[in-house]
Amino acid sequence: QVQLVESGGGPVQPGGSTRLSCAASRDIYSWQCMGWFRQAPGKEREGVVVIDNAGRASYADSVMGRFTISKDNAKNTMYLQMNSLKPEDTALYYCAADPPGYRSPCGLETSHYFWGQGTQVTVS
Repeated sequence: QVQLVESGGGPVQPGGSTRLSCAASRDIYSWQCMGWFRQAPGKEREGVVVIDNAGRASYADSVMGRFTISKDNAKNTMYLQMNSLKPEDTALYYCAADPPGYRSPCGLETSHYFWGQGTQVTVS
């Protein structure tokens, strides 16, 4: 069973920055897709950014230019650098990942196989 564990959330002031981490329990270099998603209170979960195994990233318009996804295969960890944070970025942030050969494309609105438990980011 693969585990994804997010960390790095917490309170942040508007305009501030923080970095989320997603540590995987196994090698991630060959995974088809990894990404970050978020869910604010009273809202549906939405895609923030995904990255495929070729390193191509797709960002939601709302975070373009402010958030950056990266991976460290040696550490089996994915990151989300969040800058210029806004109150509307407040949400529970989840990481997700798809193993090689997973049937779904790598996208913000496609299904994903493994999910973490989430880490809360509060901008106020």
